[in-house]
Amino acid sequence: MDSLFDEQADRARDQSAPLAVRMRPRSLDEFVGQQAAVGPGTLLRSAIERDDLSPFILYGPPGTGKTTLARIIAGATRAYFAEVSAVTSGVADIRAAIEGARHRLGESGQRTILFVDEIHRFSKSQQDALLHAVEDNLVVLVGATTENPFFEVNAPLISRSRVIELTPLADDAIREIVRRAVHDERGLGGTVELDGPAEDALVTLAGGDARVALATLEFAAAGAEAPASEGAPRKVDLEAVRAAVPTRTLSYDKTGDVHYDVISAFIKSMRGSDPDAAVYWLARMIHGGEDPKFIARRILIFASEDVGNADPRALLVAHAAVKAAEFVGWPECRINLVQAAIYMALAPKSNASIIAIDRALAEVREGPARAVPNHLRDGHYPGAKPLGRGVGYVYPHDRPAEGRAQQYLPDGIERGAFWRPGHAGAEGHAAGGNPEDTEERPSGRR
Repeated sequence: MDSLFDEQADRARDQSAPLAVRMRPRSLDEFVGQQAAVGPGTLLRSAIERDDLSPFILYGPPGTGKTTLARIIAGATRAYFAEVSAVTSGVADIRAAIEGARHRLGESGQRTILFVDEIHRFSKSQQDALLHAVEDNLVVLVGATTENPFFEVNAPLISRSRVIELTPLADDAIREIVRRAVHDERGLGGTVELDGPAEDALVTLAGGDARVALATLEFAAAGAEAPASEGAPRKVDLEAVRAAVPTRTLSYDKTGDVHYDVISAFIKSMRGSDPDAAVYWLARMIHGGEDPKFIARRILIFASEDVGNADPRALLVAHAAVKAAEFVGWPECRINLVQAAIYMALAPKSNASIIAIDRALAEVREGPARAVPNHLRDGHYPGAKPLGRGVGYVYPHDRPAEGRAQQYLPDGIERGAFWRPGHAGAEGHAAGGNPEDTEERPSGRR
């Protein structure tokens, strides 16, 4: 039995814990947001309520409730709840947890739920150590990760688990969490008064992260002026919030999902001829500290892949942006990059070039070996002419009409097999492109 001193120590520790820890939901009824993942009627909620969990991995950005859900499960289940962190645990810790689960199952029939935080940080061998225990139902795995598990978690482990994605919290959810923290006795207990603009700023600055919202509220409350009269709440206004967090925090990683999602949105916005959207996603990358050379390289690729010969100058603009990224750097090269991005968004579009080379590559890889026609072969060395090499070749500068009509493709391939000009911009004008000749290239992940 705990002594009075133990209870006092626990109470003191709870009171000194950060606001985000003190306000952690204790049940599904207190959990805010993530209705698609854990709302009424969802598979996960039903499994938690029935205490009948199967292995799953929670995937989402920080502050969206992954660890909170694990704590709720720990409080609701009759199973033994074990926890390891991939940051501090090794293979020996995993094996110890598995042996403990084996012992409990054999002695009393009690199941073990094993929560692995930051599971993506485990090496392949550490993840493999979990595999047989999950496969044999020795443990019910509950993993949490901020990285895409389909890239960071071993495929056999993924195949035995459900992946549940948690998304950044909506503004209404963040607002509810902030208001609850202001009034709840576990939080600020009504000792502060938050005005409307300050609350709006907290919601905006959070960027969908409840932990950021509560940390900002705590900093702002600590920095607020003392009340005029004893017992009155401290006033937390917009200036107090801005002083607590002068710069908005937005989730951005240079190698993970957000990185790929934002660059994909940037490219697709330019492809869709929306300069405002292109500028917005560029700003997100700049704010996140993305490498300017990476952005410039994507613009350079875009200039040929999506603009092509509809506006050949696009490639020159993109190349200039690459050089600016190399020689200028942040923050000034943002000007060069945004100029190039807007140019690409406004330029006429043609994907005829990339379609042409992909068709040609498919023919080279899958078609028959085709000989170079004799009249196109090198006929300059002695003995070439008697072999027919170069014989019959028409020099186009001397006879333009005949030169254009001459066969350049190998036998078995007709003109138009690969390049079919678009109808936009310079390409359509120069080649007499017909809209019916243009084929859209499926947009893959960029």
